[in-house]
Amino acid sequence: MNKILEVFGSKVFNDAVMRERLPKEIYKSLRKTISEGKDLDMTMANVVAHAMKEWAIENGATHYTHWFQPMTGITAEKHDSFIVSTDIGGAATSFTWRQLIKGEPDASSFPSGGLRATFEARGYTAWDPTSYAFIKDDTLCIPTVFCSYGGEVLDKKTPLLRSMEALNKQVLRITKLFGMDDVVRTVPTVGAEQEYFLVDEKLFEKRKDLMFTGRTLLGASAPKGQEMGDHYFGTIKPRVAAFMRDLDEELWKLGIYAKTEHNEGAPAQHELAPLFEDANTATDHNQLTMEMMKKVAKRHGLACLLHEKPFYGVNGSGKHNNWSISTNTGVNLFEPGNDPYNNIRFLVFFTAVIKAVDEYQDLLRLTTASAGNECRLGGHEAPPAIISMCLGDDLYEVLEAIEKGENYDAKEKSKMDIGVKALPNLTRDGTDRNRTSPFAFTGNKFEFRMPGSSLSIADPNTALNTSVAEALCQFADRLEKAEDFEKEVRILLKETVAKHKRILFNGNNYSDEWVKEAERRGLLNLKSAADAIGKYVAEKNIALFEKHNIFKESEIYSRCEIEYDNYCKTKRIEALIMVEMTKKQIIPAVSAAVADMAKSAEVIKSVGGTNAVEVEIIKNMSALNVALYKKVEMLEKAIAKCDKLESNADKAAYYRDCVNPAMEEVRKVSDELEKNSPEECWPIPTYAELLFNV
Repeated sequence: MNKILEVFGSKVFNDAVMRERLPKEIYKSLRKTISEGKDLDMTMANVVAHAMKEWAIENGATHYTHWFQPMTGITAEKHDSFIVSTDIGGAATSFTWRQLIKGEPDASSFPSGGLRATFEARGYTAWDPTSYAFIKDDTLCIPTVFCSYGGEVLDKKTPLLRSMEALNKQVLRITKLFGMDDVVRTVPTVGAEQEYFLVDEKLFEKRKDLMFTGRTLLGASAPKGQEMGDHYFGTIKPRVAAFMRDLDEELWKLGIYAKTEHNEGAPAQHELAPLFEDANTATDHNQLTMEMMKKVAKRHGLACLLHEKPFYGVNGSGKHNNWSISTNTGVNLFEPGNDPYNNIRFLVFFTAVIKAVDEYQDLLRLTTASAGNECRLGGHEAPPAIISMCLGDDLYEVLEAIEKGENYDAKEKSKMDIGVKALPNLTRDGTDRNRTSPFAFTGNKFEFRMPGSSLSIADPNTALNTSVAEALCQFADRLEKAEDFEKEVRILLKETVAKHKRILFNGNNYSDEWVKEAERRGLLNLKSAADAIGKYVAEKNIALFEKHNIFKESEIYSRCEIEYDNYCKTKRIEALIMVEMTKKQIIPAVSAAVADMAKSAEVIKSVGGTNAVEVEIIKNMSALNVALYKKVEMLEKAIAKCDKLESNADKAAYYRDCVNPAMEEVRKVSDELEKNSPEECWPIPTYAELLFNV
């Protein structure tokens, strides 16, 4: 049997398992909840729970857990065994409908942004039947949402599910106007490309910065980096290939469509891309993918780095969020067809996204804001912090023609003659790929390239779904009243293009000219997470989330506070680790090396030799070591001053303006010291060892 098909979904309580194990009527009812968004019939829960338990035990599970996604950015789980006692002192197994649909973790121990006090501990998890249960580490994992005793949202899944409902509601209004009466359900579909680094675990364990922060806070560039371009799509090394094969199998067992894998641009950097799924499942699967990457790497004596910028001087890692909308009838609503100018339905959905991205550029940016991604954005491996959209020349010309009221003749796709008769003439796509664009249309989907590699994709997709839902809502309000639908829709398209074309840019987003042009257009340039996070509580964003029932105002403020708190704590940990590494490792090691070299210089001098070289090296190393100590003292003072500030918003600004620059100064001196010190005296693994040792 085909190995892929044999293992795929073997650890998932999926549709095939449910069809086999559930009574026909219960299966049909649950299927409607999953595929059509119908209300959950609670009378069937006990039957589902029993079937789920029996299947899990047959597959080696001994425990169950409600698997949820709190505001930590990672997943959480509390394990309970299936065991129960019997009247005669024996044991049996049990899993009831109550245990399936409801759990009770400690809500006060997770980030709540002030929604919960420490003594207010009660919180609830509730079964999400639209996401399949699965077995991991001999535990039945039940995907759930997470809320407080008062019903406040404390997770990332709930707002995502709400945004999917909001988007579906507005999309159906538009599809109805176009006579698509067979469409009863639509979903945003997502494919999240995941970039990561692999380094030797033994070297990883010798770097406190990597262990505690996920990135190298110190480290001079290796003599060779990525400038030769020989790693990108290069032959996969045996140790990495073995990891990838093992990872694929683990992901396939969990029903994750791991599809594409290759070397990325930087040495030791790689990428995994899955097939598209609904946004909820894609988010669950991406969280599992990150967890499995770390777990499988450890089996191979490797450490998987998911930080956005583990190494200076080479590419960082992103998570490209490919987003589209599909109907229950299999139609991709962003498919332009051969004549997009006359494909009115496509243009309505297409321009709604343009409107949404322009009006809520701050919202999209803040969902990618983190201390880690701040290190990556604006580098030449990632888009800048300015949100803009690339549509490609053909579609840009279509929109120009619409704005000007001119006709547009659809262009035939050209063939490329490669010049060798034996080779096929390839069809040229209607648009090139713009790797510098934060938000690009790539044929029949939008690629949001700004999210960082370690972040949950729930937040950007929640913002994207909700903002597009609002744009479609405004379109539907207008078009449903139109006496002449076709005439009104053409007017609407023209007005939308004219009003929001400032967000469109097909050029080089890395250029200084674009930064100036973006400012002239009035586009935001939120370079730091400290700049972006506060946009959560902008009046228009609160209004958006409340209108579409994504968050209450208090929940929005809590999320803003959580993000500020996370940013500040991350930066503080980084700064403290930098102080510890320099004071406890680097400065003492260099001092010892200088002392040893001084003894050698004295010996050389005592026998009448010339010790001028040694003396110069000693002077240089000693001077740099003193300079490093002074820079570290300045960093410590900056940390202490920041600690005295009261609000997290003020602290975030201080980290941005004062602590970050102080850390850069420490690094600059430390890296110079590394370049000028004997290799054997340097106390931590170097970039050359980390990047080229696997």
